[in-house]
Parts: sequence; C-alpha cells; structure tokens
Amino acid sequence: MSDPFLPRVGGILSADIAVPEHEREVRFYSRVLTTGEDPFWREDLMNNLGMPVVGLGERIAEYDHLPLQWMPHIQVADVAASAKRAVELGGSELMHGKDDEGNSQWAVLLDPNDAAFGIIPVVPPDAIPSTDGAARVGSISWLDLTVPDASATRDFYSQVVGWSVEDVEMENEGERYADFSMLGGDGKSAGGVCHARGVNSDLPPVWLIYLPVGDLAESVRRVEEEGGKVIKATQGDDGEYAFAVIQDPVGAYFALVPG
Repeated sequence: MSDPFLPRVGGILSADIAVPEHEREVRFYSRVLTTGEDPFWREDLMNNLGMPVVGLGERIAEYDHLPLQWMPHIQVADVAASAKRAVELGGSELMHGKDDEGNSQWAVLLDPNDAAFGIIPVVPPDAIPSTDGAARVGSISWLDLTVPDASATRDFYSQVVGWSVEDVEMENEGERYADFSMLGGDGKSAGGVCHARGVNSDLPPVWLIYLPVGDLAESVRRVEEEGGKVIKATQGDDGEYAFAVIQDPVGAYFALVPG
C-alpha cells in the first residue's frame, strides 16, 4: 500500500489482537520487530514516530470469544451499514461499539471463512500525525488473505468494505487464474485476496499483516529464539530473505518483510 496512513474508504491504519501469555507476547514482538541499525518499531510496539499501529492487548474475559488472529482495522463509509451487510452475506458480528446516541463507532466481524477484521469510520486527515516525509516508518506495509474460494471472498469484501478489484494474473501447474488486488476509494491497492493454491497453498486462511523490519534475517532468527515458528520463508538469488510468514508463541500468524 502506497501510504498506510492515508484516510480513505478501504484504507488500513492499524491492527490489533488480544492474546494470552501477554508478557511473553510483548517480549516476542518487541524482540522480533526491533532489528536493524535504525529499527522501524519501538519496544512498546509503536512505530519510530511514536504512532500506534499494532495493538497487543491482554486476553481478558471480555475478549475470550475473539479469534486468535491479528485483526486489521479497515476504514468504511458507514460502520452500521457495513456490519449489517457482512451478516447478510454470511459473515458474523463479534463486537459492535456505539456511542451514547446509538451511533456505530466500530465493529469486529468474521467473514464467511472465519477470518476476523475490524471496521472503523474513515479517519479525519487532521487526526493522523504527519510523517514529515519520513520513509522509514513502522507500518502495516501490506495485507492479504488466502482462502479456497477467493472469488466469493473478493465479492464479500467489495460489498462490505467498498473495495474495488484489480485482477492479478497467476499460474500454477500450467493453469492460469487470477488473484485479486483490492483497491481503496482512491483507486490504490489496500490489500490482496488470494486463492489457496500454487505459491499460496500453504498459507493460513486469516488476514496476514505484513510488518517491515530493519534486518529480516535477524528477525527470523529471533522468532525461533523467542518460541515462535517460521511457517514459510522465501529468499532471493542473493540469499537474502524476501518474506517470512510467522506463527507467534500463542499461535497467531503474521508476516515479516524487509523495510
């Protein structure tokens, strides 16, 4: 995504999760994300400008019913209408926050694949601190979901979130097909919906948030040192890591990429 801090329908600003073993999880992410000479992330998991991007909460009783997944916060034009549409299309509503007048403020939903996500109103531009042109900022650099029926899932999110779609040509065992780049209200990519086949056949059916790190090889080493697992990793011709899918110590998935 070209600018993760852009206010727009379909834009992703942040993600959160409620986890057991909270202290262990905080240590895990603090160690894994803060690699390189000039880390993109602080040890408190804010980015290097002090902006909250990922939230790691404790799994108290109020959150016991939430799936153990990183849940991206997707901006929508109308939270109430999007939540209602999600349920009509076979999804479900897990939480729905409203103000004192009953106006919808946010919701946590499951899609028909049981992938969790949150919806929030489009954030006003003046509510997002300026990055002052800084390129090295911790952020969710990409987002994708891999499922058996990507076409149906594409249609679900198009109707619930307001994303439009651009086909991404793929090939597996001589057969051509399309995965999907989901476009925000400004026509720029916000995330991907992929078929569980070919290069994506072994990915979990949850929203994977991609987090950039300063030294991916060192981050991968720390994953295993801190009790996580490397589910999948790819390396370039130079032997440098290009991408890694990680399972943290309590079982949640996310991805790491070079910053």
